[in-house]
Amino acid sequence: MKSSENRSGCPISSSLDIFGDRWSLLIVRDLMLYKTRTYGDFTKSEEKIATNILANRLQILEDKGIISKLPYPDNKVKGLYKLSPKGIELIPALIEIALWGDKNLSKPDVRSPYLKEVKKNKSKFLKNVMEKLSADDEVNVD
Repeated sequence: MKSSENRSGCPISSSLDIFGDRWSLLIVRDLMLYKTRTYGDFTKSEEKIATNILANRLQILEDKGIISKLPYPDNKVKGLYKLSPKGIELIPALIEIALWGDKNLSKPDVRSPYLKEVKKNKSKFLKNVMEKLSADDEVNVD
């Protein structure tokens, strides 16, 4: 994840240059479900990301325009991370990965509450989440 050059012109390969690790899509997941978060919030996730890896992935995602970092109210050192419009466009792909994982890899007793909503009406779920995140983004544009 160190290089910013793509290995080839293939869109799958180019996407994997950004998301081909075990952390980047989890950051996107958290921003999708919790909208804006601080660096400290990410360190508390169930997956226990190391701080050096978190800092690297946040920087890569910010550099690629997938996320944006906003100033934290009343704290110049802290920042709030959120999905950019480009990042919001990833949500349908992330949901498809989650559905595949739920069907093929998950234990029956470990089900995500948001996937229940997705399974009821995927297009409605996607529309609601993407519109909410987009509206939140428009509110924060100066």
